[in-house]
Amino acid sequence: MDALDAKYPFFATAREAVADAAVSLPELVAADAPAVERARERVERALMDGTIASESGAFPAESAYDVQAELLSYPIARILVSLLDSEPAIEKYAAAEAATAIDRIREDLATDDELRSTSTPTVALDDVLAEFDLADAVRPESLRSDVGAAGATATGSESGTGRDPEHYWIAVGPYLRLTSPSWGESWRLVNRALADGEVRVSREELLDALEAAVEDRVREGLPFELAAGEGIAAELESGVADLKRLLSERTYAGPVDVVAPDLFPPCMRNLIEKAERGTDLSPPESFALMAFLVGIGMSPDEVVAFCADTSLDAEGIRYQTEYLSDDRGSQYPPPTCETLANYGICHNEADHMQVAADPLAYYEQRVAEADEITDWREENAAEAGSE
Repeated sequence: MDALDAKYPFFATAREAVADAAVSLPELVAADAPAVERARERVERALMDGTIASESGAFPAESAYDVQAELLSYPIARILVSLLDSEPAIEKYAAAEAATAIDRIREDLATDDELRSTSTPTVALDDVLAEFDLADAVRPESLRSDVGAAGATATGSESGTGRDPEHYWIAVGPYLRLTSPSWGESWRLVNRALADGEVRVSREELLDALEAAVEDRVREGLPFELAAGEGIAAELESGVADLKRLLSERTYAGPVDVVAPDLFPPCMRNLIEKAERGTDLSPPESFALMAFLVGIGMSPDEVVAFCADTSLDAEGIRYQTEYLSDDRGSQYPPPTCETLANYGICHNEADHMQVAADPLAYYEQRVAEADEITDWREENAAEAGSE
C-alpha cells in the first residue's frame, strides 16, 4: 500500500492493493481498528459537510491516520453508507468522495514537476484519464490538426511551452455521459464547439466531467446487500446508529417561509449578483444557491421567476429545485459555511461563522431580528398584477 492508493482509493491500483494485503475487514471492524474510526469520520463528514477529508488533515501525511488506515477506511465507509439504507445518503456520500478527489487532483496538477517526489505522491492528468478509460477520448487542443477550422486558436499554453493546455477536445459519447444540461445552458451540446465527433471544453470543464466520472465510480455497487444484525453489519451497528442520529439532528425542520433578498447571507447575495452580471455559476455554486432558495421555502416556479434575469438556465433551475424539493433531497440541509468556504463560496464576512454554521441559520437569525420585512413574492405578485 502506498500513499497514492490512500489518496485515490477508488483507483484500480488501490483496489488491487487492498486485495493483495489480504486484510480481513470483519476482523478490523471487530477490533475497532483505526481504519474503522476513519471510515465513520469519512461518512459523517461526507453527509454533514460534503467532504471526506479528515478534520485533522486533508491527507494521511497531515492527519492522525496512516496510509493503511486511510486506504482501508474506504471499503468500510462503503459498507457503512450501505447500512444507512438511504438512497440520498449514498448520493451525498458519492458526491463528497468525488468533490474531495477532484480537489486533490487539482492540487496534483498544480504541483510543478520539479517539486514532485515520493513523499508527495501526485497523479498526472493522463493517469486520471487512463483510469476512467478516457485516454483515447480526450486530447489537448494543440494536438488537433483542425483547431483553426473549429473556430479555436492555440494559446501560448497550448503550443508546446510545457504548460498545461487551456482547452481540450472530448469525444461526444463521453461528454454526454459525464455532463448534464442541468449544469447550465453552456453545457448543452448545441452551445458547444463541435468538430469530427469531439466537443471543445476548457480545462476546468474537463475536471468537472472527471468529477462526475469519480462520482459514478464511487456510486457503482452501492448499496451492498448486507443482512442487518449479522457479521460485519452487527459489528458496525453502533456506528450506523450514530450516523442515523446525526442525520436526524441535521434534518431541516422547515422553511423560514419568507423571501427577503436583502437579508440573504453574503455568499448567496454574491452568487445572485454574479449570475445577474451574466456570469455562469460553477456546479457547486449553482447547487448551493438552489439548495438555499429551496431551503427558505421557495417552490421551483418561484425560483425560476426569481432567477429570470440571470445567467441561470430555467430548465436547469427546475431540475435542481424539483430534486431538492422532493422527499429524497429535502431531508438534507444546504451545505454548511465550512463546506462553502472549501469551494471558495463563503468568505466568512463579519466573522459570521461564529454565530451561524450554515446559510439557513444565518438567514433565520436576520429574519428574526428584522423590524420590517417585505416578501419578494408579494412584490412579484403586485408587479405581475399591474401589468
